Amino acid sequence: MTADIVFERACKVFDNRYQQKPNVAGCAPGRVNLIGEHTDYNDGFVFPMALQDVTVVVGRLSENNVYRITTTAERADLPHNIEILPHSPEQSLQPGKPSWANYVKGVIANYPSVVPPFDAVIASSVPLGGGLSSSASVEVAFFTFLQQLVPTPNPIDDKAKALACQKAEHQFANMPCGIMDQFISVMGKKNKALLIDCRSLETRLVAMNDPNVVVLITNTNVHHELTGSEYPSRRRQCEESAKVLGKKSLRDVTMEELEGMITRSFSNSVCTFIYQLSELPNNGARSKFKNEETYRRARHVVSEITRCEKAATVLENNDYETFGKLMVQSHESLRDDFEVSCSELDSVVRLAMEVDGVFGSRMTGGGFGGCSVSLVKKEVVDRVIKHIKAGYSKATCFTTIAGDGAKPIVIPDQ
Repeated sequence: MTADIVFERACKVFDNRYQQKPNVAGCAPGRVNLIGEHTDYNDGFVFPMALQDVTVVVGRLSENNVYRITTTAERADLPHNIEILPHSPEQSLQPGKPSWANYVKGVIANYPSVVPPFDAVIASSVPLGGGLSSSASVEVAFFTFLQQLVPTPNPIDDKAKALACQKAEHQFANMPCGIMDQFISVMGKKNKALLIDCRSLETRLVAMNDPNVVVLITNTNVHHELTGSEYPSRRRQCEESAKVLGKKSLRDVTMEELEGMITRSFSNSVCTFIYQLSELPNNGARSKFKNEETYRRARHVVSEITRCEKAATVLENNDYETFGKLMVQSHESLRDDFEVSCSELDSVVRLAMEVDGVFGSRMTGGGFGGCSVSLVKKEVVDRVIKHIKAGYSKATCFTTIAGDGAKPIVIPDQ
């Protein structure tokens, strides 16, 4: 759904709800991560592109003494209309119910100017819980809306904007996400993917404008909820692994170092991992490298960082065969080592790879449901979709090109 259609829907709801027209608006896209999963909070590399699906926020200042906010998202928890007292040093905003409002509260609390009362409507075409970063899309769209509603005394650069939205998610949604989702939602460019170094925050645009190759997204319609225990536990395991290895983060670990930590002994065809504790730094952390599972979490991250860097380079050279192989390796690692896939995701990836003309396919996003992403020859895309739906009837599929990042929407004077 295009930004124009989402904008028109938001304006219609605003008019019906508040009996007036909005006069400012902001827009921000969701994203699909081509490769580089669960590497951002490990200081690694990620390689997303912005979607054409967007979140739009429309509104205007109000003479009431509250923020009045409406979401049109049917799957959002109730109520869909809220009123909250303005944020101030004397009475700061706090997270609570409904959960969708926490993303908005977090942005208001981290906005660098005082936000007076307003009315707003949020509308989006980014699927909730689909692994396409609907949450960052809301955060960045709302921040962009506030920039039109209450301009800041000093300009805000893109990095500061993305970091403020990330902080909002940490503080108010209790989601310890990395920087990828907010960065690409702010900085996306049409027909380009963005390689992000999550340590230095340096970026590199990579062209994706071959008319014969398309990106296919398949939604399993199994909805994930990353604010539960699984995501934080994966992050904690990564941090523990880095500490045991005596490194600041897993970005600093090579596969040779990681493999040097173990020996393998085979008994009855079962691989048993025996940890060579003598290789560990003598810093009291030896006993914290707990088991094979923790090792496998680290192995995914270390190998995925390498895959991601290589993927950006081969895509620049239009080497789609190698890029596709890296995608498949990424999915296998996420499935077997990081254990964030699910049977539905595995099925749609397998079905896609059964069709000639599919270069590669993998789960995308945090996992536990959501979407897969496939790189496909344009001439076979209809055949791929038909094959996936024949094998997994719940799938919804769509092709996309890389879209632009956040932007204001100019509303003509009424």
